[in-house]
Amino acid sequence: MITVMIQFKLPKPITKEEARSIFLSTAPKYQDVEGLFRKCYILSEEGDTVGGIYLWNSRAEADAMYTESWKRFVHEKYGTEAIVTYYDTPVVVDNVTHEILSNP
Repeated sequence: MITVMIQFKLPKPITKEEARSIFLSTAPKYQDVEGLFRKCYILSEEGDTVGGIYLWNSRAEADAMYTESWKRFVHEKYGTEAIVTYYDTPVVVDNVTHEILSNP
């Protein structure tokens, strides 16, 4: 599994309510994406940085999401460039399903 952290600094801070509205407007885009287990939207306490934490089945499936088109979408939506960081995720504790998942 692969975890990807996306962050971008906003031109000006937003409130939690503004962030929720923006995030809900883009959330349907991430439903039923092949290989994406979960996306968590994030907002810094200061309201000046937003992004997402994504849990993917594989790096290839993650790379299929973060295309030039996606980067343009982010820039148009938020007015800034995304910082994309990949992490290998060898073990996940899932307290919803009561599973411990592990990559071989």
